[in-house]
Order: sequence, then C-alpha cells, then structure tokens
Amino acid sequence: MAAAMLVDLIWPILLLLGVEHVHIRRGAMRMTPLIFTDYPWTHSLITGIGWAVLFAMLYWGVSRYSRGAIVVGVLVISHWVLDFVVHAPDLPIYPGGGPKFGLGLWNQPIITIGIESFMLAIGILIYRDVTKPRDSVGSVVFWAFVTTLAVIYIANAGGAPPPNERVLAYMALSLWLLPFWAAWFDRHREVSV
Repeated sequence: MAAAMLVDLIWPILLLLGVEHVHIRRGAMRMTPLIFTDYPWTHSLITGIGWAVLFAMLYWGVSRYSRGAIVVGVLVISHWVLDFVVHAPDLPIYPGGGPKFGLGLWNQPIITIGIESFMLAIGILIYRDVTKPRDSVGSVVFWAFVTTLAVIYIANAGGAPPPNERVLAYMALSLWLLPFWAAWFDRHREVSV
C-alpha cells in the first residue's frame, strides 16, 4: 500500500516546505481543480525510479525478501505510469526541465471514474481472493477500509476543492493513515492460495 502511494505520501511534505508547487483553479480539468506546476522530486519519471530503488532496498533490508522488494519497487514506479494516463501533460521525465507527459484522462470524467473504479475493484478482489481473515479484524476492518476508500474517491470526484494549497497539503498528509490502516488488517489476514 505504501509503495503504490509513496510519492503521494512525500508530495504534501514537499508542498508544505515550498519545494514543489500546485495551484487550485476550478475548471483546470474536469476531474480536478489542481494545476501541478512543479513537482519534479516526487512525480518525475527519473526520481520515481530512484524512489522505487530506494524503497525496494529499504524493504529488502528489513525483510530480506527479494521477490517482495522487486514487487514494492514496481509498485512505486507504477504510480508514474498510472498518473501518466490521467494527468494533463505535467509529469516531467526528470527534475529541472525537459518534456512533460500525461494523457489528460481527467478531462473525461465518466471514462476516468470507470477505469479507476474498475482498477480499485480488481485490486480489492485480488486481495480478497488471495487472503482470508483470521479474525473479525481481518474482515470487518478490511471492509471498513474499502468503504472508506470508496467514500474518499466519491468525495474527491464530486466535492468542492480545498480553499488553498496549504489546506490541500494538510489534507493530503492524512493519506499517511492508509498504509498503517492496511497493515493493521493485513496482520489479521493470511494467504489462502
């Protein structure tokens, strides 16, 4: 969980420190009011690869599980690939300039919601099918997490934008709760395959 969202966990910290920048403007894109003007340390392809290697090495250092380290590394870099599909052309290849990429799917809300909901559902079903709860925490807390993710997604897709960039950054810091929540219910589930 933390691997797939790693750069979005780091991003609000850099936003609050003034290292990276975003502007809020209604109508910027149909699915988001955010204009990502400068975020080369979290969302460029090259630094994404760097974060992936670093996180994989950290994971391997703690677990000594090579296959898991490869998986978390791939998950970190998958964030850039998935952002590429929805973002406007604002994703840099490397810090400091160069071309920026993005297919802009956020301008097609119905398609975006369909694709993102489908990907979330597939991820949930895979996890549900390869693990089974050992107790009620593994079941109830897992489904509470899934419900919370759905509510957050709906609120973000249809809600009012944050009043300013600082509030946005503080709201984004709340994402740090999700990996810990996922780790909690995951400790109460076991592999069933």
